[in-house]
Amino acid sequence: MISTIVLLILLSLSLAINLILIKHNKELKFRKRSLAVKYGKFSEQFFPFIEEYPYDSSNFRFIGTPIDGVQFEDDRIILVEFKVGSSKLSPKERKIKELVDSKRVYFEEFRIDNKNNKKS
Repeated sequence: MISTIVLLILLSLSLAINLILIKHNKELKFRKRSLAVKYGKFSEQFFPFIEEYPYDSSNFRFIGTPIDGVQFEDDRIILVEFKVGSSKLSPKERKIKELVDSKRVYFEEFRIDNKNNKKS
C-alpha cells in the first residue's frame, strides 16, 4: 500500500517536471525564433551594402514589408527580397512575385489640387 502511494507520488512529480520542461522548451524555441526574426529584419537593411550585392546600393530603397525594398536602375526597377539559408518566400511575398511575373504591376500618378487645400 505504501509503495503504491510512493509510486503514485513519484509518477506525479515526474509528470509535473516533464510538463514544466516541455513548457520551458517551447518558450526557448519561441524566443529563439523571435530573435531570429528580429536579427533577420535588422540585417536585411544592410544587405545592399555587402560586396555580393550586384547593384549600386545608393539606388536601393528599403521598405521592410511586404518586401525588403526596391532597386532603381536606369533601365529597370527591381523589387528585392533578401533571404538567407533555406528560408522561403512568405505567402504574401509569393503573391507579389506572381503579380510581377504576370506583368500586373502598374505606375499611377495621383495629383492633389492645391487650390482646394489653401488655408484661410
